[in-house]
Amino acid sequence: MKEINLGRVLIENRHRRGVTQDEIASHIGVSKAAVSKWETGMTYPDITLLPVLAAYFDISIDELIGYEPQMEREEIQGWYLRAAKEFSDLPFDEALERCRQTVKKYYSCYPVLFHVGLVMANHFMMAETAEKAVEVLEEARELFRRVKSEAGDPLLGKEALQLEAFCLLNLKRPKEALDILGESVPEISSSEPLLAAAYQMNGDITESRRILQIGIYKAVTGFCGLMTSYMSLPPKDLAYFDMICQRFEAVADAFRLDELHPGAILSCYVSMAGGWALLGESERALKALQRYTDIATGDVYPLRLRGDLFFDLLDEWLGQSPATEEYPPREESVIRRSMTQALTENQAFSAFSDNPQFKGMVERLKDNEKEK
Repeated sequence: MKEINLGRVLIENRHRRGVTQDEIASHIGVSKAAVSKWETGMTYPDITLLPVLAAYFDISIDELIGYEPQMEREEIQGWYLRAAKEFSDLPFDEALERCRQTVKKYYSCYPVLFHVGLVMANHFMMAETAEKAVEVLEEARELFRRVKSEAGDPLLGKEALQLEAFCLLNLKRPKEALDILGESVPEISSSEPLLAAAYQMNGDITESRRILQIGIYKAVTGFCGLMTSYMSLPPKDLAYFDMICQRFEAVADAFRLDELHPGAILSCYVSMAGGWALLGESERALKALQRYTDIATGDVYPLRLRGDLFFDLLDEWLGQSPATEEYPPREESVIRRSMTQALTENQAFSAFSDNPQFKGMVERLKDNEKEK
């Protein structure tokens, strides 16, 4: 909700109607001084006078007081970036309280509620205690539940459902996550080929190519997420895990994902290293961590999604798509710190704590935290 702008609205409508403060005062039954104070914002009319004023100007009460319960898309994106920075710069509880105030102010604006939940879900791990982290996850989950049930937007509702499941998994409640997700895999095909075919038939080859590039980009980056989860499962055996890693690296190399989407590929290498460590393959685990470190400390900053010679029509989509506009999801300083923690706080790598190669990687990552 924006600030109430009754004074400005009164002035604009009085000029539009060509009436004086005296005429308004006479119609309403108040003094001219009262009308003057309303216009300057010194005071507000009694609530019982609002319907009379609105009727006089033939506008709604919402229009009269300048009530705007929604944020525009660009405003929401700007708010998210500011909130992420606050979690980096301010004490956690202060940044969290600012999110809570935004919820109160925009409780009927579901895209805002979704993004408040999103910033909470992306920063809950920064809480000083486990109890506080649980509290934040529960609050985020409730926001996603409200968006899912009240927004009336199928796409936003689907995204909210997935993030509610994310919160439940981090709350160690997998059964509830399964209950809301459904236990069967949804058989929904991508719409990009049909949309591209329609543009092609209409003679717009460039737009057809752009739509297909978006679909391929989404599929390839989504592949990274799937492979991260797949490599995180207990390895079936060494040969099978080796095949998983080979196929992942073949796709990652073919599409140069270390340049296009370094964030997605970094998670894959951590999962890969964890799998090799579990299999007792220390040398291969360290090799995966070395690759992770090289990317994390390389020329990938400032972090952003980008195209290349293959994906040469994506700039506008990457800058405006709801799926990409909040990337990166946290402030860069927070992300750099989490890159170090992925090694130092991961029990899978505790056996490497005295390994010179591992210690060298940790030092590089810590140095990387200091870079601007």
